[in-house]
Amino acid sequence: MDKSADAFRTISEAAGDLDVPQHVLRFWETRFSQIKPMKRGGGRRYYRPEDMELLRAIRRLLYGEGYTIKGVQRILREQGARAVIALRADGERPAAPREEAPVAPPSGAEPGAGEGPESAGEFHALMNAALSEIAAARRVLAAARGG
Repeated sequence: MDKSADAFRTISEAAGDLDVPQHVLRFWETRFSQIKPMKRGGGRRYYRPEDMELLRAIRRLLYGEGYTIKGVQRILREQGARAVIALRADGERPAAPREEAPVAPPSGAEPGAGEGPESAGEFHALMNAALSEIAAARRVLAAARGG
């Protein structure tokens, strides 16, 4: 049986609703001061409905819109949590902070280190292509070594 939209969620329920691992939610708590679940005895977290709204908005910005953690922090700082949740609800993309402007990362820069233009999907595609190249290089090396 599904819980009411007004019910509190445990971390496992919140993670399931958001389709992210529990450790991601714990990490987000360290990076976004606006995420403040209630904690009961033993440190068990309970996410309120408004916490869930904010988490959905953050997830959309990070995974759907391709923002970096720093970019989302800046949006939250400049526009506030309520504005971010409202933007999520109407599907409007927030105004990009200065560092989120599309700028090509320096050659040889580590992905995610700069404020590059790649969305999360583009980043994953690039990573998969790089992994395929590494696997092919390993096969060539193994063949050259006689293995």
